Amino acid sequence: MTTNGWVQIAFFSICFLLVAKPLGLYLVRVFDGSLRWLRPVENLLYRISGVNPQEDQHWTRYAAGMLLFSAASMLFTYVALRIQHLLPLNPQSFAAVPDRQAFETAASFTTNTNWQSYSGESTMSYLSQMMQLAFHNFISAAVGIALAVALVRGIARRGSEARGLRPRASAHRRSGAERAPLSPRAPHGGEIKWILASAKIRRCSASRRRTSSPRNVR
Repeated sequence: MTTNGWVQIAFFSICFLLVAKPLGLYLVRVFDGSLRWLRPVENLLYRISGVNPQEDQHWTRYAAGMLLFSAASMLFTYVALRIQHLLPLNPQSFAAVPDRQAFETAASFTTNTNWQSYSGESTMSYLSQMMQLAFHNFISAAVGIALAVALVRGIARRGSEARGLRPRASAHRRSGAERAPLSPRAPHGGEIKWILASAKIRRCSASRRRTSSPRNVR
């Protein structure tokens, strides 16, 4: 390898190490809800889509949402590639992408594998590359990150419940609870598990105290 190659590797490694910690801290603040500078945009999107940000989702709803979003974006990409000869930003007058190739391309970019069986400069129009392929380069990665965060959050909450600890509420949930008193309701499954685990821990602690304390000898 040439000196230029080693210099590029060293420069990339140094830049990677410099941004790793601040970027990681930024992502943590984004995912735990403490970063609020985009909150107005988020609230608008929540209102349009009818999503309650205070409500937790079951894993089946996460999976269904991911599958529906991925299927819709894949179908949109497939149709756009099949009719690219009718769309603008095609100065080379490229023909429509064949059906099998359009399906393989849409499926691979939707799943973030980005498999290509063609030369982009001789097959895809400018519009197809900008609005379909580059679009999936961001969206498919964002879907994967969202699912990874949901998985880690579920594992963390399951572990805290097993140890008898109630998961700590985020800042916006605590503020909402302080503004409005909770109405009486039946405990859900997670609360029942937490109550049973707490009672078991208390019984074990009381049993250990009884066995460790010296008995009165008469």
